[in-house]
Amino acid sequence: EALKAQALTARTYIVNQLMSNNRRGLPKGADVGDTVMHQVYKNDNELKKQWGSDYKWKMKKINKAIKETQGQILTYNGKPITATFFSTSNGYTENSEDYWEAEFPYLKSVSSPWDKESPKFYNKMVVDAADFEKKLGVSLSSGTTIGTVIERTSGNRVGVVEIGGKKLTGKQIREKLGLKSSDFNWERQGNQIVITTKGYGHGVGMSQYGANGMAREGKNYEDIVKYYYKGVKVQSSSKWMNTMTAKK
Repeated sequence: EALKAQALTARTYIVNQLMSNNRRGLPKGADVGDTVMHQVYKNDNELKKQWGSDYKWKMKKINKAIKETQGQILTYNGKPITATFFSTSNGYTENSEDYWEAEFPYLKSVSSPWDKESPKFYNKMVVDAADFEKKLGVSLSSGTTIGTVIERTSGNRVGVVEIGGKKLTGKQIREKLGLKSSDFNWERQGNQIVITTKGYGHGVGMSQYGANGMAREGKNYEDIVKYYYKGVKVQSSSKWMNTMTAKK
């Protein structure tokens, strides 16, 4: 059921991208990229190498999920949604406007307690103080204090931090330091900064480990997508695909 939910989000994302005119950062003639900018895609040979002897049963399971949701996408007010997803939450998903500028009524913070079972829930990273200062463009004081969190988001991630008079968002710090999540704590130990994070990914939309946790509790794929995307419907994609085909 979690894979079926994932099939819906991936398909919806592609339909939404095909309908938009945004081809920024893409090679000429391409509709979508195969990196985290859109959706990571791996071909058969790459998957065979990654999964080894597990390849056959995993592909069988994935293909079953695709077939059982064939032609279905997620809509809000009759239009395909921006179906963002990520690996693991910190226990909550994030409002879209708290991480990106755009506010979507269906991308709202919800509790996601299942993620605590994810192997990617906690992460620790050590950064040299000099490197930390350079990457963030700040100057640290000689004491143990690094900065003060002055704002948190609805999803309990770091909203804004003040370091030596400079304000940075949790997203900026995550991206500049390459952190797994914008829910972090840090501690200075001599010339090193020890950073611990909770969750893996931007936190907006459907949590993949959360979806798996819901499926283990007996929830079906429609339960899962309607939990993580508020007010959405599962509909046929034929209307939009026919429109796009007609345009070509």
